[in-house]
Amino acid sequence: MHSHPEAADTLIYGATLYDGTGKPPVVRDVAIRGEKIAAVGNLSNWIAEEIIEADGRALAPGFIDVHTHDDTYAIREPQMLPKLSQGVTTVIVGNCGISASPVTLRGDPPDPMNLLGERESFRYPTFGAYVDAVNAARPAVNVAALVGHTALRSNHMDRLDRAATREEIEAMRVQLIEALEHGALGLSSGLAYASAFEAPTEEVMALAEPLAQAGALYATHMRSEFDAILDAFDEACRIGRHARVPVIVSHLKCAGPRNWGRSIEVLAALERARSAQRVGCDCYPYDRSSTTLDLKQVTGDIEITVTWSTPHPEASGKRLSAIASEWGVTLQEAAARLRPAGAVYHNMSEDDVRRILAHPATMVGSDGLPNDPLPHPRLWGTFPRVLGYYARDAELLPLEEAVHKMTGLSARRFGLDKRGEIHVGYHADLVLFDPARVRDAATFENPCQVADGIDAVWVNGVLSYRERAPSGARAGRFVPRGAKAAGDARDPSGEPVGELY
Repeated sequence: MHSHPEAADTLIYGATLYDGTGKPPVVRDVAIRGEKIAAVGNLSNWIAEEIIEADGRALAPGFIDVHTHDDTYAIREPQMLPKLSQGVTTVIVGNCGISASPVTLRGDPPDPMNLLGERESFRYPTFGAYVDAVNAARPAVNVAALVGHTALRSNHMDRLDRAATREEIEAMRVQLIEALEHGALGLSSGLAYASAFEAPTEEVMALAEPLAQAGALYATHMRSEFDAILDAFDEACRIGRHARVPVIVSHLKCAGPRNWGRSIEVLAALERARSAQRVGCDCYPYDRSSTTLDLKQVTGDIEITVTWSTPHPEASGKRLSAIASEWGVTLQEAAARLRPAGAVYHNMSEDDVRRILAHPATMVGSDGLPNDPLPHPRLWGTFPRVLGYYARDAELLPLEEAVHKMTGLSARRFGLDKRGEIHVGYHADLVLFDPARVRDAATFENPCQVADGIDAVWVNGVLSYRERAPSGARAGRFVPRGAKAAGDARDPSGEPVGELY
Protein backbone atom coordinates (compact mmCIF):
# COMPACT_ATOMS: atom_id res chain seq x y z
CA MET A 1 0.00 0.00 0.00
CA HIS A 2 1.31 3.43 -0.90
CA SER A 3 0.37 6.19 1.50
CA HIS A 4 -1.34 9.15 -0.12
CA PRO A 5 0.98 12.11 -0.60
CA GLU A 6 0.37 14.98 1.80
CA ALA A 7 -1.14 18.10 0.20
CA ALA A 8 -0.22 21.73 0.78
CA ASP A 9 -1.21 25.07 -0.73
CA THR A 10 2.41 26.00 -1.41
CA LEU A 11 5.64 24.01 -1.44
CA ILE A 12 9.01 25.73 -1.41
CA TYR A 13 11.64 23.19 -2.54
CA GLY A 14 15.35 23.20 -1.86
CA ALA A 15 15.68 26.36 0.21
CA THR A 16 18.67 27.25 2.34
CA LEU A 17 16.71 27.69 5.54
CA TYR A 18 17.63 30.45 8.00
CA ASP A 19 15.10 29.58 10.69
CA GLY A 20 15.35 32.85 12.66
CA THR A 21 17.00 31.34 15.74
CA GLY A 22 20.54 32.28 14.72
CA LYS A 23 21.50 28.67 14.00
CA PRO A 24 23.53 28.05 10.81
CA PRO A 25 21.38 27.35 7.73
CA VAL A 26 20.25 23.93 6.48
CA VAL A 27 18.72 22.91 3.14
CA ARG A 28 15.04 22.09 3.61
CA ASP A 29 11.65 22.12 1.90
CA VAL A 30 8.79 24.06 3.48
CA ALA A 31 5.04 23.45 3.06
CA ILE A 32 2.40 26.12 3.67
CA ARG A 33 -1.22 25.18 4.36
CA GLY A 34 -3.65 28.02 5.05
CA GLU A 35 -1.93 30.62 7.19
CA LYS A 36 0.54 28.25 8.80
CA ILE A 37 3.72 26.33 8.14
CA ALA A 38 2.54 22.72 7.70
CA ALA A 39 5.88 20.91 7.39
CA VAL A 40 9.64 21.46 7.23
CA GLY A 41 12.01 18.78 5.95
CA ASN A 42 12.41 16.59 2.88
CA LEU A 43 8.95 16.93 1.33
CA SER A 44 9.53 15.23 -2.04
CA ASN A 45 6.40 13.09 -1.55
CA TRP A 46 4.14 16.14 -1.05
CA ILE A 47 1.87 17.74 -3.62
CA ALA A 48 0.79 21.39 -3.78
CA GLU A 49 -1.16 23.87 -5.82
CA GLU A 50 1.86 26.13 -6.09
CA ILE A 51 5.44 24.90 -6.23
CA ILE A 52 8.38 27.25 -5.86
CA GLU A 53 11.87 26.01 -6.68
CA ALA A 54 14.18 27.85 -4.30
CA ASP A 55 17.34 26.50 -5.99
CA GLY A 56 19.35 27.02 -2.84
CA ARG A 57 18.28 30.61 -2.25
CA ALA A 58 17.73 31.72 1.34
CA LEU A 59 14.34 31.26 2.99
CA ALA A 60 13.89 33.19 6.23
CA PRO A 61 11.03 34.20 8.49
CA GLY A 62 9.44 37.45 7.29
CA PHE A 63 11.35 40.39 8.71
CA ILE A 64 9.89 42.24 11.69
CA ASP A 65 10.48 46.00 11.55
CA VAL A 66 10.55 46.76 15.27
CA HIS A 67 10.84 50.50 14.87
CA THR A 68 8.38 52.16 12.52
CA HIS A 69 6.16 55.20 12.22
CA ASP A 70 3.71 53.44 9.90
CA ASP A 71 0.77 54.02 12.30
CA THR A 72 -1.47 55.92 9.86
CA TYR A 73 0.32 54.90 6.65
CA ALA A 74 -0.65 51.22 7.08
CA ILE A 75 -4.30 52.32 6.91
CA ARG A 76 -3.94 55.04 4.25
CA GLU A 77 -1.60 53.07 1.93
CA PRO A 78 -2.33 49.47 2.91
CA GLN A 79 -0.18 47.96 0.14
CA MET A 80 2.80 48.98 2.34
CA LEU A 81 5.26 48.68 -0.53
CA PRO A 82 8.25 50.31 1.20
CA LYS A 83 8.19 47.49 3.76
CA LEU A 84 6.81 44.55 1.80
CA SER A 85 9.47 45.05 -0.91
CA GLN A 86 12.21 44.54 1.73
CA GLY A 87 10.75 41.26 2.98
CA VAL A 88 9.13 42.88 6.02
CA THR A 89 5.95 41.04 7.06
CA THR A 90 5.26 42.75 10.42
CA VAL A 91 5.71 46.37 11.50
CA ILE A 92 5.71 47.66 15.06
CA VAL A 93 4.17 51.14 15.23
CA GLY A 94 3.73 53.68 18.03
CA ASN A 95 7.43 54.32 18.64
CA CYS A 96 9.21 57.39 20.10
CA GLY A 97 6.25 58.39 22.27
CA ILE A 98 4.09 59.12 19.23
CA SER A 99 1.20 56.87 18.26
CA ALA A 100 -1.98 57.30 16.23
CA SER A 101 -4.01 56.03 19.14
CA PRO A 102 -5.42 56.58 21.63
CA VAL A 103 -5.53 60.21 20.46
CA THR A 104 -8.01 63.08 20.72
CA LEU A 105 -6.43 66.27 19.38
CA ARG A 106 -7.35 69.78 20.51
CA GLY A 107 -5.65 71.39 17.51
CA ASP A 108 -2.83 70.45 15.16
CA PRO A 109 -0.73 67.46 16.26
CA PRO A 110 2.23 68.62 18.37
CA ASP A 111 5.76 68.05 17.03
CA PRO A 112 6.83 65.23 16.46
CA MET A 113 3.34 63.66 16.28
CA ASN A 114 3.05 65.52 12.96
CA LEU A 115 5.40 62.85 11.52
CA LEU A 116 2.33 60.58 11.48
CA GLY A 117 0.26 63.04 9.45
CA GLU A 118 -1.89 66.14 9.68
CA ARG A 119 -4.77 66.60 12.07
CA GLU A 120 -7.24 64.54 10.00
CA SER A 121 -5.00 61.43 10.24
CA PHE A 122 -5.70 61.16 13.98
CA ARG A 123 -9.14 59.60 14.22
CA TYR A 124 -8.68 56.81 16.77
CA PRO A 125 -9.80 58.06 20.19
CA THR A 126 -9.31 54.59 21.66
CA PHE A 127 -6.76 51.88 20.96
CA GLY A 128 -9.65 49.52 20.17
CA ALA A 129 -10.75 51.90 17.40
CA TYR A 130 -7.25 51.72 15.91
CA VAL A 131 -7.23 47.89 16.00
CA ASP A 132 -10.56 47.88 14.15
CA ALA A 133 -9.26 50.38 11.57
CA VAL A 134 -6.14 48.30 10.84
CA ASN A 135 -8.19 45.15 10.38
CA ALA A 136 -10.68 46.99 8.15
CA ALA A 137 -7.86 48.36 5.97
CA ARG A 138 -6.33 44.87 5.59
CA PRO A 139 -2.73 46.05 5.13
CA ALA A 140 -0.28 43.86 3.21
CA VAL A 141 1.80 43.38 6.38
CA ASN A 142 0.92 42.67 9.99
CA VAL A 143 0.76 45.59 12.42
CA ALA A 144 1.56 45.48 16.14
CA ALA A 145 1.50 48.65 18.23
CA LEU A 146 2.96 50.49 21.19
CA VAL A 147 1.18 53.39 22.92
CA GLY A 148 3.01 56.73 22.90
CA HIS A 149 3.66 58.70 26.07
CA THR A 150 3.54 62.00 24.11
CA ALA A 151 0.21 60.97 22.56
CA LEU A 152 -1.21 60.36 26.05
CA ARG A 153 0.17 63.70 27.32
CA SER A 154 -1.38 65.51 24.39
CA ASN A 155 -4.78 63.97 25.25
CA HIS A 156 -4.80 65.18 28.84
CA MET A 157 -2.58 68.28 29.16
CA ASP A 158 -3.24 71.87 28.15
CA ARG A 159 0.46 72.35 27.39
CA LEU A 160 3.34 69.91 27.06
CA ASP A 161 6.23 72.03 28.40
CA ARG A 162 5.61 70.97 32.00
CA ALA A 163 5.27 67.89 34.19
CA ALA A 164 1.90 66.12 34.29
CA THR A 165 -0.14 66.36 37.49
CA ARG A 166 -1.19 63.30 39.50
CA GLU A 167 -4.69 63.54 37.99
CA GLU A 168 -3.31 63.77 34.46
CA ILE A 169 -1.07 60.74 35.00
CA GLU A 170 -4.06 58.80 36.31
CA ALA A 171 -6.09 59.71 33.21
CA MET A 172 -3.19 58.63 31.00
CA ARG A 173 -2.92 55.33 32.88
CA VAL A 174 -6.60 54.59 32.28
CA GLN A 175 -6.05 54.96 28.53
CA LEU A 176 -2.87 52.87 28.61
CA ILE A 177 -4.62 50.06 30.50
CA GLU A 178 -7.46 50.06 27.92
CA ALA A 179 -4.85 49.76 25.17
CA LEU A 180 -3.06 46.89 26.94
CA GLU A 181 -6.40 45.08 27.22
CA HIS A 182 -6.73 45.42 23.42
CA GLY A 183 -3.31 43.94 22.75
CA ALA A 184 -0.88 46.88 22.84
CA LEU A 185 2.75 45.79 23.17
CA GLY A 186 3.61 48.38 25.79
CA LEU A 187 4.51 52.04 26.28
CA SER A 188 6.93 54.11 24.20
CA SER A 189 8.45 57.46 25.05
CA GLY A 190 10.24 60.22 23.15
CA LEU A 191 11.84 62.14 25.99
CA ALA A 192 14.27 63.99 23.71
CA TYR A 193 11.44 65.96 22.12
CA ALA A 194 10.11 69.25 23.50
CA SER A 195 6.65 67.68 23.83
CA ALA A 196 7.97 65.25 26.48
CA PHE A 197 11.30 66.67 27.65
CA GLU A 198 9.74 68.36 30.68
CA ALA A 199 8.22 65.07 31.85
CA PRO A 200 10.24 64.04 34.91
CA THR A 201 11.43 60.45 35.26
CA GLU A 202 8.77 59.93 37.95
CA GLU A 203 5.98 60.72 35.47
CA VAL A 204 7.15 57.97 33.13
CA MET A 205 7.70 55.56 36.04
CA ALA A 206 4.14 56.06 37.27
CA LEU A 207 2.77 55.59 33.77
CA ALA A 208 4.83 52.41 33.25
CA GLU A 209 3.50 50.71 36.38
CA PRO A 210 0.55 48.88 34.71
CA LEU A 211 2.87 47.29 32.12
CA ALA A 212 4.23 44.42 34.22
CA GLN A 213 0.90 42.80 34.99
CA ALA A 214 0.08 42.79 31.26
CA GLY A 215 3.46 41.27 30.33
CA ALA A 216 4.19 44.39 28.27
CA LEU A 217 7.40 46.40 27.80
CA TYR A 218 8.85 49.91 27.74
CA ALA A 219 10.54 51.27 24.59
CA THR A 220 12.23 54.64 24.59
CA HIS A 221 13.72 57.28 22.35
CA MET A 222 15.98 58.35 25.20
CA ARG A 223 16.19 61.85 26.65
CA SER A 224 19.54 62.35 24.93
CA GLU A 225 21.58 60.61 22.23
CA PHE A 226 24.25 63.32 22.53
CA ASP A 227 26.67 64.13 25.38
CA ALA A 228 24.24 63.07 28.14
CA ILE A 229 23.60 59.64 26.58
CA LEU A 230 24.85 57.63 29.59
CA ASP A 231 22.56 59.56 31.97
CA ALA A 232 19.68 59.02 29.55
CA PHE A 233 20.44 55.30 29.36
CA ASP A 234 20.56 55.13 33.15
CA GLU A 235 17.13 56.80 33.29
CA ALA A 236 15.69 54.26 30.83
CA CYS A 237 16.99 51.41 33.00
CA ARG A 238 15.61 53.00 36.17
CA ILE A 239 12.15 53.20 34.62
CA GLY A 240 12.35 49.53 33.62
CA ARG A 241 13.48 48.45 37.09
CA HIS A 242 10.78 50.51 38.79
CA ALA A 243 8.03 49.03 36.61
CA ARG A 244 9.69 45.55 36.54
CA VAL A 245 9.49 45.39 32.74
CA PRO A 246 11.92 44.88 29.85
CA VAL A 247 13.40 48.01 28.27
CA ILE A 248 14.11 48.58 24.59
CA VAL A 249 16.30 51.52 23.63
CA SER A 250 15.12 52.82 20.27
CA HIS A 251 17.58 53.51 17.43
CA LEU A 252 20.66 53.38 19.67
CA LYS A 253 23.28 55.83 18.36
CA CYS A 254 26.03 58.21 19.41
CA ALA A 255 24.88 61.49 17.90
CA GLY A 256 27.09 64.49 17.22
CA PRO A 257 30.84 64.58 16.45
CA ARG A 258 31.76 65.04 20.13
CA ASN A 259 30.23 61.61 20.81
CA TRP A 260 31.82 59.69 17.96
CA GLY A 261 33.57 56.60 19.31
CA ARG A 262 31.52 56.49 22.51
CA SER A 263 29.59 53.39 21.37
CA ILE A 264 32.30 51.45 23.25
CA GLU A 265 31.23 53.10 26.53
CA VAL A 266 27.53 52.97 25.75
CA LEU A 267 27.62 49.25 24.88
CA ALA A 268 29.64 48.58 28.04
CA ALA A 269 26.85 50.29 30.03
CA LEU A 270 24.31 48.15 28.16
CA GLU A 271 26.28 44.98 29.04
CA ARG A 272 26.34 45.94 32.72
CA ALA A 273 22.61 46.67 32.72
CA ARG A 274 21.81 43.38 30.98
CA SER A 275 23.37 41.42 33.82
CA ALA A 276 20.73 42.87 36.17
CA GLN A 277 17.62 43.46 34.02
CA ARG A 278 16.21 42.88 30.54
CA VAL A 279 17.47 45.60 28.22
CA GLY A 280 17.79 45.48 24.44
CA CYS A 281 17.99 47.96 21.61
CA ASP A 282 17.37 48.42 17.91
CA CYS A 283 19.27 50.34 15.28
CA TYR A 284 19.14 51.22 11.58
CA PRO A 285 22.18 50.65 9.34
CA TYR A 286 23.00 54.25 8.34
CA ASP A 287 25.21 57.02 9.72
CA ARG A 288 22.59 59.75 9.29
CA SER A 289 19.38 60.21 11.26
CA SER A 290 16.09 61.88 10.34
CA THR A 291 13.20 63.48 12.19
CA THR A 292 11.50 66.84 12.40
CA LEU A 293 13.77 69.92 12.13
CA ASP A 294 14.83 70.42 15.74
CA LEU A 295 16.43 73.74 16.69
CA LYS A 296 18.43 71.99 19.45
CA GLN A 297 20.25 69.99 16.76
CA VAL A 298 21.10 73.05 14.65
CA THR A 299 24.56 73.47 16.16
CA GLY A 300 26.67 74.16 13.07
CA ASP A 301 28.92 71.13 13.60
CA ILE A 302 27.09 68.74 11.21
CA GLU A 303 25.44 69.01 7.79
CA ILE A 304 21.63 69.07 7.83
CA THR A 305 19.50 68.37 4.74
CA VAL A 306 15.92 69.66 4.77
CA THR A 307 13.43 67.00 3.59
CA TRP A 308 10.19 69.00 3.86
CA SER A 309 8.99 72.39 5.07
CA THR A 310 5.40 73.56 5.39
CA PRO A 311 6.11 77.29 4.85
CA HIS A 312 8.90 76.67 2.29
CA PRO A 313 8.21 73.47 0.29
CA GLU A 314 10.88 74.54 -2.21
CA ALA A 315 13.54 73.84 0.45
CA SER A 316 13.10 70.06 0.15
CA GLY A 317 16.41 68.37 -0.66
CA LYS A 318 18.52 71.45 0.11
CA ARG A 319 21.23 71.77 2.75
CA LEU A 320 20.31 74.03 5.65
CA SER A 321 23.68 75.83 5.29
CA ALA A 322 22.89 76.68 1.66
CA ILE A 323 19.42 77.97 2.56
CA ALA A 324 20.84 80.13 5.37
CA SER A 325 23.47 81.71 3.13
CA GLU A 326 20.90 82.25 0.36
CA TRP A 327 18.67 84.09 2.83
CA GLY A 328 21.61 85.85 4.50
CA VAL A 329 20.62 84.62 7.99
CA THR A 330 22.10 82.35 10.68
CA LEU A 331 21.47 78.59 10.66
CA GLN A 332 19.16 79.00 13.66
CA GLU A 333 17.12 81.73 11.97
CA ALA A 334 16.82 79.73 8.76
CA ALA A 335 15.70 76.63 10.68
CA ALA A 336 13.13 78.62 12.67
CA ARG A 337 11.74 80.09 9.43
CA LEU A 338 11.46 76.63 7.79
CA ARG A 339 9.52 75.01 10.61
CA PRO A 340 7.40 72.90 10.77
CA ALA A 341 9.90 70.90 8.73
CA GLY A 342 11.77 67.61 8.47
CA ALA A 343 15.49 66.96 8.17
CA VAL A 344 18.28 64.43 7.72
CA TYR A 345 21.20 64.92 10.15
CA HIS A 346 24.71 63.79 9.16
CA ASN A 347 25.44 63.05 12.79
CA MET A 348 26.92 59.56 13.32
CA SER A 349 30.19 57.77 12.72
CA GLU A 350 30.28 54.57 10.66
CA ASP A 351 32.40 52.80 13.30
CA ASP A 352 29.73 53.40 15.94
CA VAL A 353 26.97 52.22 13.58
CA ARG A 354 28.87 48.96 12.95
CA ARG A 355 29.66 48.35 16.60
CA ILE A 356 26.04 48.82 17.66
CA LEU A 357 24.59 46.77 14.77
CA ALA A 358 26.92 43.84 15.51
CA HIS A 359 26.12 43.73 19.24
CA PRO A 360 24.04 40.68 20.28
CA ALA A 361 21.46 42.87 22.05
CA THR A 362 20.59 44.78 18.87
CA MET A 363 17.55 44.21 16.67
CA VAL A 364 17.05 45.85 13.28
CA GLY A 365 14.42 48.59 12.92
CA SER A 366 14.10 51.07 10.07
CA ASP A 367 12.70 54.16 11.82
CA GLY A 368 11.47 55.03 8.32
CA LEU A 369 9.20 58.05 7.89
CA PRO A 370 6.62 57.09 5.24
CA ASN A 371 4.92 60.49 5.09
CA ASP A 372 8.14 62.35 4.29
CA PRO A 373 8.19 63.50 0.64
CA LEU A 374 11.97 62.92 0.54
CA PRO A 375 12.37 60.12 3.09
CA HIS A 376 15.63 58.87 4.56
CA PRO A 377 16.50 55.74 2.48
CA ARG A 378 16.10 53.56 5.59
CA LEU A 379 12.35 53.56 4.77
CA TRP A 380 12.99 51.36 1.69
CA GLY A 381 16.49 49.97 2.28
CA THR A 382 17.14 48.95 5.90
CA PHE A 383 16.76 45.15 5.80
CA PRO A 384 18.46 44.48 2.43
CA ARG A 385 21.26 46.82 3.51
CA VAL A 386 21.96 44.72 6.60
CA LEU A 387 21.82 41.47 4.59
CA GLY A 388 23.76 42.68 1.55
CA TYR A 389 26.08 45.47 2.56
CA TYR A 390 26.85 44.63 6.20
CA ALA A 391 26.54 40.81 6.36
CA ARG A 392 27.75 39.81 2.88
CA ASP A 393 30.03 42.62 1.65
CA ALA A 394 31.48 44.04 4.88
CA GLU A 395 31.35 40.64 6.66
CA LEU A 396 30.33 42.44 9.84
CA LEU A 397 28.21 39.48 10.99
CA PRO A 398 27.16 36.05 9.68
CA LEU A 399 23.95 35.98 7.65
CA GLU A 400 22.18 33.75 10.19
CA GLU A 401 22.88 36.32 12.90
CA ALA A 402 21.67 39.19 10.70
CA VAL A 403 18.43 37.25 10.05
CA HIS A 404 18.04 36.51 13.79
CA LYS A 405 18.26 40.26 14.55
CA MET A 406 15.31 40.92 12.23
CA THR A 407 13.16 37.88 13.06
CA GLY A 408 13.42 35.54 16.04
CA LEU A 409 15.03 38.00 18.45
CA SER A 410 12.41 40.63 17.62
CA ALA A 411 9.40 38.29 17.88
CA ARG A 412 10.47 36.98 21.27
CA ARG A 413 11.33 40.37 22.70
CA PHE A 414 7.98 41.86 21.71
CA GLY A 415 5.92 38.75 22.48
CA LEU A 416 4.69 38.11 18.93
CA ASP A 417 3.39 34.56 19.24
CA LYS A 418 4.42 32.00 16.62
CA ARG A 419 6.17 34.50 14.39
CA GLY A 420 9.81 35.26 13.67
CA GLU A 421 10.96 31.63 13.34
CA ILE A 422 10.30 28.80 10.89
CA HIS A 423 8.63 25.89 12.71
CA VAL A 424 5.56 23.77 12.05
CA GLY A 425 2.47 25.54 13.36
CA TYR A 426 4.01 29.00 13.10
CA HIS A 427 2.45 31.70 10.90
CA ALA A 428 3.72 31.41 7.33
CA ASP A 429 5.37 34.84 7.22
CA LEU A 430 8.31 34.06 4.94
CA VAL A 431 10.83 35.76 2.66
CA LEU A 432 12.79 34.09 -0.14
CA PHE A 433 15.89 36.08 -1.06
CA ASP A 434 19.12 35.62 -2.95
CA PRO A 435 22.08 36.18 -0.58
CA ALA A 436 24.36 36.90 -3.54
CA ARG A 437 22.10 39.58 -5.03
CA VAL A 438 20.27 41.12 -2.10
CA ARG A 439 21.06 44.83 -2.03
CA ASP A 440 19.43 48.10 -0.99
CA ALA A 441 18.81 50.46 -3.91
CA ALA A 442 17.44 53.44 -1.95
CA THR A 443 19.78 56.44 -1.74
CA PHE A 444 19.50 59.84 -0.04
CA GLU A 445 19.03 61.47 -3.46
CA ASN A 446 16.59 58.84 -4.75
CA PRO A 447 15.15 57.07 -1.71
CA CYS A 448 11.94 55.45 -2.99
CA GLN A 449 13.43 52.41 -4.72
CA VAL A 450 12.70 48.73 -4.18
CA ALA A 451 15.60 46.52 -3.14
CA ASP A 452 17.26 43.89 -5.33
CA GLY A 453 17.26 40.18 -4.52
CA ILE A 454 14.03 39.95 -2.51
CA ASP A 455 12.36 37.28 -4.65
CA ALA A 456 9.14 36.37 -2.82
CA VAL A 457 7.31 37.36 0.36
CA TRP A 458 4.46 35.48 2.05
CA VAL A 459 2.29 37.06 4.74
CA ASN A 460 0.09 34.67 6.74
CA GLY A 461 0.57 32.07 4.00
CA VAL A 462 -0.37 34.39 1.12
CA LEU A 463 2.14 35.20 -1.63
CA SER A 464 2.17 38.99 -1.40
CA TYR A 465 5.27 40.11 -3.33
CA ARG A 466 7.25 38.47 -6.11
CA GLU A 467 9.95 39.61 -8.53
CA ARG A 468 9.92 43.30 -7.60
CA ALA A 469 6.14 43.68 -7.59
CA PRO A 470 3.31 43.24 -5.09
CA SER A 471 0.88 40.43 -5.95
CA GLY A 472 -2.06 42.61 -4.95
CA ALA A 473 -3.03 40.25 -2.14
CA ARG A 474 -3.10 41.89 1.28
CA ALA A 475 -3.12 39.37 4.10
CA GLY A 476 -1.83 41.36 7.07
CA ARG A 477 -3.76 42.09 10.22
CA PHE A 478 -3.44 43.61 13.66
CA VAL A 479 -1.27 41.39 15.86
CA PRO A 480 -1.97 41.65 19.58
CA ARG A 481 0.65 41.13 22.25
CA GLY A 482 1.15 37.42 22.83
CA ALA A 483 0.45 35.70 26.10
CA LYS A 484 4.16 35.29 26.81
CA ALA A 485 5.16 38.83 25.89
CA ALA A 486 8.51 40.34 26.58
CA GLY A 487 10.94 37.62 26.85
CA ASP A 488 9.70 34.47 28.56
CA ALA A 489 12.19 32.82 26.26
CA ARG A 490 11.32 29.25 25.34
CA ASP A 491 12.07 27.56 22.10
CA PRO A 492 9.31 25.48 20.48
CA SER A 493 10.45 22.34 22.30
CA GLY A 494 9.67 24.08 25.59
CA GLU A 495 13.31 24.39 26.59
CA PRO A 496 14.34 27.79 27.96
CA VAL A 497 16.72 29.44 25.52
CA GLY A 498 19.84 31.45 26.26
CA GLU A 499 20.03 35.05 27.35
CA LEU A 500 17.28 36.83 25.44
CA TYR A 501 18.12 40.42 26.19
